[in-house]
Amino acid sequence: MKLLNVEAVLNRETDIQQADPEHEILKEFDDETTSYAILSHRWGVEVVYEEMTGLMKMEERKRDEVRQRAGYQKIIKSCEQAKKDGYVWLWVDTCCIDKRSSAELSEAINSMYRWYQKAQICYAYLNDIGESTFPTERNVKKFDKSNGWPEWFVRGWTLQELIAPQEVKFFNKDWVHIGSKRQLAPTLARVTGIPRKVLTSGLVRKHFSVAQIMSWTAERKTTRLEDRAYSLMGLFGVNMPMLYGEGKKAFQRLQLEIVRISSDQSIFAWNPRIPRAGSVLAEDPSDFWNCGRIKKVDPDEFVDKLARYIELGELGHPWYIRRNAREIATNPIHLCRLAWLRWRAHTLRRQLRTFTISNAGIQVCLPVIPLPNSPSHCRAILACTDFSILITIDLVSSGSVFDRVPDTLTIPKAFPEFKTLYLAHHEDVDEKCRNFILDDKHVSHYGFRRCGTYPHEFTGDAVTLSSPTGDLSVVVYANSNAGSCFAVGLGYHLGQVWVGVDGDQGSLTEEVNWTNFGREAYSQMWRAQAKHARDVAGREHMGYHQYFSKHAHLPRSIWAARVAWGRWEDDFKVMVDVVECPGCCDGPYGMTTTISDLRGLAMPGLMETVSCSYWLDLDEWSAGVDRCSSQQVATAG
Repeated sequence: MKLLNVEAVLNRETDIQQADPEHEILKEFDDETTSYAILSHRWGVEVVYEEMTGLMKMEERKRDEVRQRAGYQKIIKSCEQAKKDGYVWLWVDTCCIDKRSSAELSEAINSMYRWYQKAQICYAYLNDIGESTFPTERNVKKFDKSNGWPEWFVRGWTLQELIAPQEVKFFNKDWVHIGSKRQLAPTLARVTGIPRKVLTSGLVRKHFSVAQIMSWTAERKTTRLEDRAYSLMGLFGVNMPMLYGEGKKAFQRLQLEIVRISSDQSIFAWNPRIPRAGSVLAEDPSDFWNCGRIKKVDPDEFVDKLARYIELGELGHPWYIRRNAREIATNPIHLCRLAWLRWRAHTLRRQLRTFTISNAGIQVCLPVIPLPNSPSHCRAILACTDFSILITIDLVSSGSVFDRVPDTLTIPKAFPEFKTLYLAHHEDVDEKCRNFILDDKHVSHYGFRRCGTYPHEFTGDAVTLSSPTGDLSVVVYANSNAGSCFAVGLGYHLGQVWVGVDGDQGSLTEEVNWTNFGREAYSQMWRAQAKHARDVAGREHMGYHQYFSKHAHLPRSIWAARVAWGRWEDDFKVMVDVVECPGCCDGPYGMTTTISDLRGLAMPGLMETVSCSYWLDLDEWSAGVDRCSSQQVATAG
C-alpha cells in the first residue's frame, strides 16, 4: 500500500514556493509491519494521485486551484491530526491509489477492509456536522437526504470503514473531535443497526449470519452500482475481480463467492419489499432490509428446531392427547416419521453443510414440504431462524431447477422430506415473454385517467412481462374530483396470463395516495396470483376466440370498472372501461367468459355476445346486429 509521509506533506504546504518538486511524499509499505493512520470520509471535490504527486510540477495557477479544493484541505487536516497523534504515515483513498492502473485499483479494493483493520486509528470526517457534539437523535429536517443522520452513515463504503478499525475518532466539519466509536456505540447501534458488540469488540463472522450482515448495508448507497457489492467483500472475507460495467451482476457474483466459502443458508432468506420470482439469490443488498434478527442454525440444533416446527404446524396430521395443558403426540406413524427424520438428518450432516455451484444451479440439501393443489410448488425450510422460528422459502420447479417464488398464503400439512435440489442462481435469458396491449381510452368518459403504473413504468399502451414464475404490473386509474380510483393488474404466472381489477377501499384525496393504492393493490394481487391464474386456466378452452371479463364496483360511487381481455394474434389485448353501476354487481374477482362471433367482427371487448340478435334489411343487404354492454358494434353480412 502507498502511504503519505505526514511530515513531508505538511512541510511542502508550509513552504510551497521553496519545496523540492522531486521530494517524495508517498512511499510503498507493507500494512502488516507499518504503523499508520487512515481517513474515512465522504467524497466531494477531491485530489487524485497524479495531482498530489505532481503538485509542485504544475503551473502556479493550477496548483493554487488544487490547493483550494475541499479535498486537498481535508488531506492537510488529516495529516495535522495524524502528526498530533504521533503517526508518521497516513492513508487516504483519494490520493494513495493510482486509479489509472486497473491492477492497482483492484488490489486496493480487495485489500481495503484489511487496510482499515490494520490501521492504528481511523479518522471519520463528517463534513455535514457543524456542532461540537455528535447528534443523538434523528433530524430529518437537517439531514433530509440521509434518513435523518449524517450522510457518512448511508454510504456503502463507510460500513466497512466503521466496522474494521479497532479505533475510530469522529470529527465535525471544522475538525473538532466529537467522539469515538466506543464512546458512541449505543447511538451508532441505533443509527446503523449494527450490534453494539461488533462496534466495541469487532466483527467475528462466525457469530453472525450472512443475512444479518447484509441487513447492515440494506439502506446504504454507492455512486457506482457495482460498488454495492465490491464494498462488502471484506465484511464476508471474499475476493473477486473488479468488472465495472457489469451492473447488478456484481452482487450476484459476490453471493456466489460467499456460497463457495460458507454453508450459511440465511443467504437465501432475503425478503424484498416488492415480491418477485426467479433466482434464489437476491438482486440487491436492500432485499435484506428486515433480516437484522436472523441467526444461522448448526445441523444438530436444526434437527431439534425442525421437529418443533413440525409439531407447531401439525404437519403429517399427528394425533394428540392433552395432559396438563401439554399436547403429546400419540400417533405411532407420526412418531416413527420423526425418528426417521432425525436419523436421516444425521446421515446427511455433510450434505447439510455443503453447497455445490454449477451451471445447473446451487446444489443444496433441504427439508421440503410439497404445497397442495400445485405439484410443482414446494416450501423449503432453511437452517436459520427469525425470533427462534425457522425461515421458509417457496420454490417452483422449472425443469430440473427450482426458482424462488414469493411466499403464498397456502398452509401445507404434509410431512417434510430431505431432498437435494438445484436452485437457480441466474435469470434465464431465453425465458418466454407475454405482451399486453392496453386499450383504456374510454375511462375518460367519466373523468378517470391513468395515473401511473407500479412497479414497471410504461407510458404507452404496451407492456411486456417476462418472468415465467411470476410477473405483475399494476395500472392505476383515478377520478381526482370524485376521490375514486381502481387498479388493473396485468399478470403472468407459471406460463398463464391473467388480469385482475380492484377498487379502492378508502377515501383518497391526495395525488400521492394513488401511488400508495397502487402499491397495496400490487401486494394483494401478487399474493392472489396463483388463484387468478388457476381461475383463468379452468375456463380457458377455446384459444384465440375466447375472452374474459371482470367487473368491480367502485365503493362510494355510481361506477364500476370493467375489464376484458383475450388473445389477439401473438399479443394479449386488454380493454378497460368505466360504466354506471347501482352497486349490486359482482366483486373484484367476479369473472365471466365471452366468445366472439366467428361470423362477425372478432375483437376482445366488454361484450355480452348474442349471435345476430336483430336482423335488418338495409338497401337489399341483410344486417345482423349484436347487443353489447359498452361500445355498440354492428356486423353486416
